[in-house]
Amino acid sequence: MGFTDLDHEGMLVEGFDQLGTMATIYNHPYYPQHLEKHGYIKDQDWHEFKIYIPEAIPDKHKRISEIVMKKYGLIIKKFKKTKDVWPYAQKIFDLLNTAYSQLYGYSPLSQKQIEYYIKMYIPMLRYDIVTLIVREEDDEVIGVGVTIPNLSKALQKAKGKLFPFGFIHLLKALYGKNKVVDLLLIGVHPEYQNKGVNALLFYDLIPAFRKNGYEYAESNPELESNDKVQAQWDYFRKEQHKARRAFIKNLK
Repeated sequence: MGFTDLDHEGMLVEGFDQLGTMATIYNHPYYPQHLEKHGYIKDQDWHEFKIYIPEAIPDKHKRISEIVMKKYGLIIKKFKKTKDVWPYAQKIFDLLNTAYSQLYGYSPLSQKQIEYYIKMYIPMLRYDIVTLIVREEDDEVIGVGVTIPNLSKALQKAKGKLFPFGFIHLLKALYGKNKVVDLLLIGVHPEYQNKGVNALLFYDLIPAFRKNGYEYAESNPELESNDKVQAQWDYFRKEQHKARRAFIKNLK
């Protein structure tokens, strides 16, 4: 478990032959076996998926998106420059605190933590694959989709060092050819969950993914008990290729 939900979480228990994402850790197969031998058992699992990008927006997503925008007065907010994002940065993390509050192991981010993550994430975003859903009447953020080109191979080439030349590999991964996109942060306000807002996020993101040449998205870890987030992939070709686990043991 991490100190926050944005830290690396879960010991790898499936998918040891798969390349991890920037947001996850790797461990050898003997790690979970070692814990089990010492009496630790499963407490919670996270699943990871490859979600293959469709050639076009699914018809159901189109219909739902049009209905949702009209019914709830929602608009899609896009950005071109960093200065345009700053007014929404705090709102994004406030939304995540609300949306994730009931999930296993989640602790609300403090203001200092929010400020830290804003400084860390905002400069490295590609704004064409970042989508906000806001209420038109008050500009309140009720849905967020923050995605980023996969950096795993670039980090391998850089060998964990930005200098003298490691940053070049990262820049190529961010702005050059890349087959994989990571779904870094996806969240919808509880009042709007199960109302089609997730479809609206991908209604906007899928064309951008296709334009950039991404073949599939990495979901990153999702709680197996979170039926809402699992269900959103039902309309896509997907493959569960990794799993992570939190172990527990009663100490007497």
